[in-house]
Amino acid sequence: MSTATEDPRAGERDDWARAATGRPDLALARASADAGFRSYWRATAPGHDSLVVMDSPPALEDVRPWLRMHELFERGGVRVPRVLACDVERGFLLLEDLGVDTLLHVIDAGNADAHFDAAIDQLLRIQAIPAPDDLPRYDEAMLGRELRLFDDWFLGRHLGATLDCGDLEALDLAYRVLVDAALAQPRVLVHRDYMPRNLMPAADGLAVLDFQDAVAGPVAYDATSLFKDAFLSWPPARVDAWLLRYHARARDAGVPVPAAPERFLRDARLIGIQRHLKVLGIFARLKHRDGKPKYIADAPRFLAYLDEALPRHPELAPLAGVLDRHVRPALAVAGERPGAAT
Repeated sequence: MSTATEDPRAGERDDWARAATGRPDLALARASADAGFRSYWRATAPGHDSLVVMDSPPALEDVRPWLRMHELFERGGVRVPRVLACDVERGFLLLEDLGVDTLLHVIDAGNADAHFDAAIDQLLRIQAIPAPDDLPRYDEAMLGRELRLFDDWFLGRHLGATLDCGDLEALDLAYRVLVDAALAQPRVLVHRDYMPRNLMPAADGLAVLDFQDAVAGPVAYDATSLFKDAFLSWPPARVDAWLLRYHARARDAGVPVPAAPERFLRDARLIGIQRHLKVLGIFARLKHRDGKPKYIADAPRFLAYLDEALPRHPELAPLAGVLDRHVRPALAVAGERPGAAT
């Protein structure tokens, strides 16, 4: 356990968990932390099943969006962690313990088809839930802000690139294509980080985690996130087959995907490019602003994703040029190479 100096909430968290469970001998050990300020602690006591305490420091990570989406998902039949106790003002939740392994830990080339079918089951339930009217929209402003994370944090802060007028114009042209393509897609409820790291195998289906940033947005977004993972790569042909499997099931379920499979694959590639650029920016920001350097190690994986997608879209050649001039040379100097597919 961290000392009070290292972890000022340790004592408060321990006391709250013991009171919430009625177990004075309860012991907490860190289970995991996410990219934000939220942390998770496994709570154990002799003779009792383990539980998980979510700690969301109120000044840094408001727990209410998580609780709101949890209720929405649960009402829609999505498997989410069961909430056993909560203290909104202090930022503590007591949750069922779903185990130590996420889908990222257990999925492999041999079992991926079955696991991804189960992930599609949950995704279709999410997409069947009407997005509340006051939920944030993946609109032009949000899409643009996310893309500029790539400029500001990855190109500028992380790589130290100096962009000239031609580079800036090239990015503007490419971003216009990506934003227009995203806005042209039908809208559904979007988890926004739907990938194996945020799915937990459970006896009654995959449980969905980390849903607090859900928005109303492009229908291809979550399926693309699932198969173009931030931490695990698959052969492009297999990804396309899974996307087509999702498309067929979504169409049968009444999700507003385009009728033509080829159009859906195009939509998935373009929203994927937007996400890849955004994630590169976020990973750089996590390193340089938040002191979390481990995520940026996956930058080459996203360059590999971009290398696979951009040649299929000549209208994005200006973006490919920026990568050739600024990203590829910098990663080569650092000795980094695109992530290999499983």
